[in-house]
Amino acid sequence: MGSPMSQRLIHAGYSVTVYNRSNAKEEALKLMGAAVASSPKTLVEKSDVIIIMVTDDRAIREIFTGDNGLLGTKANGKIIINMSTVSPGISKEMASLCSQEGNNYLDAPVSGSVKQAEEGQLVIMVGGTETILEKAKPIFEHLGKLTMLVGSTGAGNTAKLAINILLAFHAQGLAEAVIFAHQNNIKTTDLITLINNSALGNPFSIIKGDAIIQNNYKAAFALKNIAKDLRLAKEEGLKTPMGEITFKTFQQAEPVLGEEDIIAIIKYITQLN
Repeated sequence: MGSPMSQRLIHAGYSVTVYNRSNAKEEALKLMGAAVASSPKTLVEKSDVIIIMVTDDRAIREIFTGDNGLLGTKANGKIIINMSTVSPGISKEMASLCSQEGNNYLDAPVSGSVKQAEEGQLVIMVGGTETILEKAKPIFEHLGKLTMLVGSTGAGNTAKLAINILLAFHAQGLAEAVIFAHQNNIKTTDLITLINNSALGNPFSIIKGDAIIQNNYKAAFALKNIAKDLRLAKEEGLKTPMGEITFKTFQQAEPVLGEEDIIAIIKYITQLN
């Protein structure tokens, strides 16, 4: 996700400096005009606005407080935007550390996948202050179709977890509907066509329905990531009936199917039947 977002900012004329733990990704962006920082510490020294997109809380902690991390410098007055899907707690902790050094923090996770990032069609949900959001908005306008302040620090993360709970419901629900129809001699292609032309049709059912038909489970959004997000939601109090069931399903599927796409959950549920 970070690469297409960086590309859009480069194309918009911003002076972009990148740091990535993968040298290959850095090189691709360097060829497009980005400068490369040797560490998060160097990055924050060279930039006014720092955008972070990583997988989990552990990576966030390492980037902020690890050796040569973002907080390993005396730089102040920076805007640090964490666009990762992580816990509200880690955002509150990092925001406090940033404030102590005179820097500003927004949590601004996104809804959308690589295609939406490439097209600047992400939905950005922000936790923080209106004042800092207004300063960051020109950047967000190149990345997303909607930016919304939903509350104070951590609120963006909470909103993203709520959206991903629903995403998990959609994935498991679509999988179970396809399995039920198949068991009763309804062709998968026919069912997907019916769903997509009904009131229930949506971009998710179109894209993932086609993936099921094509038997294509290459990860656009890896199953291990939704399993992680459901764990975060559980830690924040998720205990509704569907939440409990979906949590259990994805945790059990993760060891075998974690690297495949979220809709590979159909393979796990199929073997239960």
